Amino acid sequence: MDLKSVKEYFAWLYYQYQIISCCAVLEPWEQSMFNTILLTIVAMVVYTAYVFIPIHIRLAWEFFSKICGYHSSISN
Repeated sequence: MDLKSVKEYFAWLYYQYQIISCCAVLEPWEQSMFNTILLTIVAMVVYTAYVFIPIHIRLAWEFFSKICGYHSSISN
């Protein structure tokens, strides 16, 4: 893939994002507010998943290992 086709592909993706989220009909200041709020929400979801999913996986592993009779403790 050459650089021009990659640039056109990202332009197409951005256009699709604007059409799907109705950003194309917003004023520029409304677009920036919408994008800021959306980026903040996505960042919070990613951070929460990064922090809490490993804890829940460890707790589920301990729970199911006790049920199945496998008594190997995971070091904390």
